[in-house]
Order: sequence, then C-alpha cells, then structure tokens
Amino acid sequence: MAKICPVTKKGSKVAGGYSNRVRATKFNPTGKVRKQPNMQKKRIFVPELNRTITVTLSTQGIRTMTKNGAYKTLKAAGVI
Repeated sequence: MAKICPVTKKGSKVAGGYSNRVRATKFNPTGKVRKQPNMQKKRIFVPELNRTITVTLSTQGIRTMTKNGAYKTLKAAGVI
C-alpha cells in the first residue's frame, strides 16, 4: 500500500513513544515511534470518465473527495 495520500499529502511522522511508567512518573523516555496515516484502498466510480479507479487514500482524503466530488479532487491531486 502507498505510504502517502495523493489528495491530502499525509505521510508518516515520528512521534514519542509512551509506556505506563511515563504516565505515572512523567519522565521515562521510551524512544521514538513512527506513526502511519490511516490509509484505505477504495474503488471509486468517476462518472465523467465512465470508469472505476482504485486509489489508496487517507480517511481525510476520502472525506474531502466526498465533499468536493471524485473527479475534481482526483484531477487536482494529479491522479487522473
């Protein structure tokens, strides 16, 4: 699966790790953890092209596409 959403440009980021002792003592470093975006593989029918396209988007990208329309959003992202 893709690691970067073509619509929102979301990718992975490095964040701090937590253990139970951190919550208790407020200082017990556990190192860094890579957090991945919530990517979903979707089949989307685009009426303007009269065909179905399979894309991997973040959940925020799916919401953006629902709001603005599939063709407009994917065209602006450079997918089609």
